[in-house]
Amino acid sequence: MNATPAGAVLLCRADLAAVRTPAAHLLRERMLLAPAGDGWSLLVPEGGPWQDGGEAVDAVLGGWAAALSIGAGRPVLALWWDDDGAGLTLASGFRRPVGYVWLADGTPVGEDEAMRTFAARLGLDPVLDLQALEPLTAEDRESDARARLIALTAVLTHTGLALPTGLVPGASAEALRTAAHAAAVEEVPATRGPREAPAGGTSPGPSWHRAAGAAQLAAGVALVAWGVRRRSGGWVTAGAVLIAHGLVPLARERPRP
Repeated sequence: MNATPAGAVLLCRADLAAVRTPAAHLLRERMLLAPAGDGWSLLVPEGGPWQDGGEAVDAVLGGWAAALSIGAGRPVLALWWDDDGAGLTLASGFRRPVGYVWLADGTPVGEDEAMRTFAARLGLDPVLDLQALEPLTAEDRESDARARLIALTAVLTHTGLALPTGLVPGASAEALRTAAHAAAVEEVPATRGPREAPAGGTSPGPSWHRAAGAAQLAAGVALVAWGVRRRSGGWVTAGAVLIAHGLVPLARERPRP
């Protein structure tokens, strides 16, 4: 991969309106948000914990993808790369994420079943698109990790994905930001803390909504604890998303002056 610095993008299968709010309030990082074709949006991190060498880029992106998928309610694909290789993580709400990795020289490291699950969760054609993805799981001395990511995004153009001009997987973080700024882009600021429940009176809602909030809260606490043990800021963020979502219906139970 010719010592390409670490970089990453998040591709959400939703339009900007569905991505903007959860990204702004939950990811807690400065991002560049831009359209990426019909029914797709992308987020380019302005920075990232991996730049200081404190955390692996794939671990951070996995947590961010899970957080954004839960917040937006749509599948989110994280593409990442560093000097050692490249990979993908597909998050689909509360489902177990799907991942695949290629070494720097393009050697596939993953299960064929993972690519089939990836295609199914994104709603790809089970015959034509899956056939196009199969070469990505086979040895190919002519394709390095960067070429694998480019081939992957080429397959996704069948679903409407259209990356902005100049935004190429495997590029440097600076090149990614330049390409994102050239698109119809907006900046998502880094924010702290969950969104507050609406003020003014009580809003109890149905019992199932409160139960779902309690379940999200419990799952969020567990994810945060797991992320702390693994020293993974990405998964801590995913847990914080669940906690924030779980607190909203519970907070609405309390009267506010």
